Amino acid sequence: MLYHSTRDLRLTAPSTRAVLEGIAPDGGLYICDPAKLDFDWQGALRLDTLSMAAKILSALLPDFPHMEDIVRRSYDGKFPTADLTPLVPVGDKYVLELYHGPTSAFKDVALSVLPRLIGAAAKAEGMEGDVVILTATSGDTGKAALEGFHDVKGTRIIVFYPYGGVSAVQQAQMATQTGDNVKVCAVRGNFDDAQTGVKQVFAACKGRDLHGAMLSSANSINIGRLAPQVVYYFRAYGDLVKAGRIALGDKVNFVVPTGNFGDILAGYFAKELGLPVGRLVCASNANDVLTEFIATGRYDRRRPFYKTTSPSMDILVSSNLERLLFLLSRDPKYVAGLMGQLNTDGAYQLSDDLLAKLQQDFSCGCCDDQGAADVIGRLWREQKYLCDPHTAVAWSVAESHTRGEAPMVVLSGSMSGTAEDHIEVGDLIFTVKPDVDKLKAGDIISYMDGQIAVTHRIVAVETGADGKRSFLTKGDANNTEDPLVSEDVVFGLYKGRIPKLGDFAMFLQKPLGMAVFIGIPVCAFIIYDIISRQKIAGKKDEETAALKAELERLRAAAGEKDGSSSTE
Repeated sequence: MLYHSTRDLRLTAPSTRAVLEGIAPDGGLYICDPAKLDFDWQGALRLDTLSMAAKILSALLPDFPHMEDIVRRSYDGKFPTADLTPLVPVGDKYVLELYHGPTSAFKDVALSVLPRLIGAAAKAEGMEGDVVILTATSGDTGKAALEGFHDVKGTRIIVFYPYGGVSAVQQAQMATQTGDNVKVCAVRGNFDDAQTGVKQVFAACKGRDLHGAMLSSANSINIGRLAPQVVYYFRAYGDLVKAGRIALGDKVNFVVPTGNFGDILAGYFAKELGLPVGRLVCASNANDVLTEFIATGRYDRRRPFYKTTSPSMDILVSSNLERLLFLLSRDPKYVAGLMGQLNTDGAYQLSDDLLAKLQQDFSCGCCDDQGAADVIGRLWREQKYLCDPHTAVAWSVAESHTRGEAPMVVLSGSMSGTAEDHIEVGDLIFTVKPDVDKLKAGDIISYMDGQIAVTHRIVAVETGADGKRSFLTKGDANNTEDPLVSEDVVFGLYKGRIPKLGDFAMFLQKPLGMAVFIGIPVCAFIIYDIISRQKIAGKKDEETAALKAELERLRAAAGEKDGSSSTE
């Protein structure tokens, strides 16, 4: 299997060369098609973590010999747990903990493997000089890359970070890194400036004699960095099956704090390899360029740049998005054109059909620093779970993508339009099982979007070659249509509503509501019992008084009778 540039199918390379070069000669990123691989995803789930990693990496990087040995030597003694990335239940959700590596960064999982992949690739490609790693970081990558590459024979590494754009701890971690082959440089600007500079160095050195050396990258633009991240999606899914939380084949949604789009793209790779992934939810901080992109198809880096408490996500140019654009379009010229627009104009717009494809698999949301701080405090108070700001951003977005299903209550205002049968926030709606063959434009249907129930109006109906119907829907108050809805996920046809009863139903699901729901009948019974007892007591008092009066009457009558007998 050959890799090729996202911008030119003619620029091909085996996986070893792709890992060594990092970036294709034309500035594109190396990509393969995971969906075309004959991969036994169910068999992978039955393996221990390291064997699973070796199996997945062997499929994605087939030109590397002895992958099992590479994986085991990469992780030996570096992680305290055998599964590397524990899946921890927190409330009604799960947190996939990626921070158990030597630098406490999620990138330890991949950057523990990449140095050995580069070493093996250099040997396979007959390299005699050093491989020089140039890497930009917004925080986590720097220390993790330095730790992974320090004193690795045949390599040198230079890390560039934005001055003042990483935490004090991260800066100290990088500045104090030991190793004769490591260098750290601060740049004036933000992460995008640092990353652009690295790409410019690659472009300037193309075709030049580097005295036997070769440039490469440790960012996720390097496929050798991206591929190991696929593993923990499989590990998490397998843990859910093992715990009995899902059945094999059930879909699972993943919410990923996202900056450079590498971590969430690894989830998409996992899905393409066969793993039953539902929705991939892209969580952004105040630098919400990806939120806008997934929602509208417009990518625009011309916006204010914010320094946030989640610096690994402080990115306006998400390099790995280029790989997804190719997988969606299969058109390298189209991708090259979009990247050209981004470089010259600072923005581009997806076509409608590609936007629809994108939204079939990806959702989005964002959370600012205050929202993240609120989540951190609330999770600690309620669950005694302490999370970092990046996880807090993802948690906040996850909460916004969780909605009740029984009874189904509309929690968004997407159907409060001007139509006569509009649905307002807080309404309780009633549906019947639909005959999908009879559904038509204008009908209001309920369907499952991943694990989210949505109620929107049909605006168009399409019938595929297989005879199955699909529906184009839109909320009456929305400006854009939804992605095409398959008949398989439609479960209800709208028949009516009770205004605001949904609010009452949701109130009853809360502790106070449940207390009121139970308390009112109990109080009513107690009051009824008291009144009944009072009535009974009053009746008894009346009967007692009447009995006493009767006794007094009888005594008086008896006295009169005795008096009459004595006189006789």
